Amino acid sequence: MNRLGAVWGILLLLGLSPMPFVHADITDGNSEHLKREHSLIKPYQGVGTSSSSQWDFWGSTLVTSQYVRLTSDERSKEGSIWNTVPCFLKDWEMHVQFKIHGSGKKNLHGDGIAIWYTRERLNPGPVYGNQDHFVGLAVFVDTFRNDLHGMDVRPVFGNSPKFHGLALFIDTYPNDEASDRSFPYISAMISNGSLPYDHGKDGRSTELGGCSVEIRNKDHDTYLAIRYSRGRLTIMVDIDDKNEWKECIDIGGVRLPTGYYFGSSAATGDLSDNHDIISMKMYQLMVEHTPEEENLDWTKIEPSVSLLKSPKDNIDDPTGNFRSTPLTGWKVFLLLLCALLGIVVCAVVGAVVFQKRQERNKRFY
Repeated sequence: MNRLGAVWGILLLLGLSPMPFVHADITDGNSEHLKREHSLIKPYQGVGTSSSSQWDFWGSTLVTSQYVRLTSDERSKEGSIWNTVPCFLKDWEMHVQFKIHGSGKKNLHGDGIAIWYTRERLNPGPVYGNQDHFVGLAVFVDTFRNDLHGMDVRPVFGNSPKFHGLALFIDTYPNDEASDRSFPYISAMISNGSLPYDHGKDGRSTELGGCSVEIRNKDHDTYLAIRYSRGRLTIMVDIDDKNEWKECIDIGGVRLPTGYYFGSSAATGDLSDNHDIISMKMYQLMVEHTPEEENLDWTKIEPSVSLLKSPKDNIDDPTGNFRSTPLTGWKVFLLLLCALLGIVVCAVVGAVVFQKRQERNKRFY
């Protein structure tokens, strides 16, 4: 069993499921709360480049009667589709039905798809076909691993002429099995325009959380839900054709303004996939706000997250809720190092106490 499998097994034994089930659709698909001006639904009426269109597209995007294909299974393609109507809802939930499929075998496909809620729209760039240094929220479905370095920490004890004592060996493996996560991988990022997305590190330094998902070449529909309400961002997936959500990310202390645009983009590089959007359905959440919140100018809010630590290391959020994260190689290393330091300190203290007792006993003879 690899390290990740062992950690998951321990979490399950402790009753801490890494991806807890959410057995009901938060909005129950209530058509009463469906906001059609922000929804992309078959047969995709209102999609085009005219002034009356509610959705506009760019690049390699192909609109058919059954799907919106952002990229075909070809190399070096970029495409996007964007809502032309800014969203002024304070509390909302977006359901995205999508499909990622292609001829590439394991680890030979890419790059992925992104769902956006940003201040600007239709700005092509290097981040899944959209601009870097964006302002707003991005949810990435990353299907290709760029950071190939996993880490394995092993304590080794020795007693020989060449080696006596204890050493920690840190092995780096250029494969997915040694990593603390597997791909495809869903992550979220919030930026005020000052943060770049680091493709080489798969966005680790700026991600708020994430989960691994098997979403390629499924015979059934796959779904992603993004919920923002009362400063809390929740992301869920439904990928097993069981009509139930699994929680992927849940974090508080999030501030997102109104007046931004929803969109989706995708890109391929040397490897490729078909990236299809089947639908994007926006639901209004009926939530009461305090008078102070109601009087606030929500269009002037700067996108931010109030974390106690940096995004990649954050475990607890300011609301007091625990957000579980996988044990990375560095965390395992630090845990082992702390344990070993504790053992060494105990050994030194024990030796000193023992020596003092020996000296005291000698004085009595």
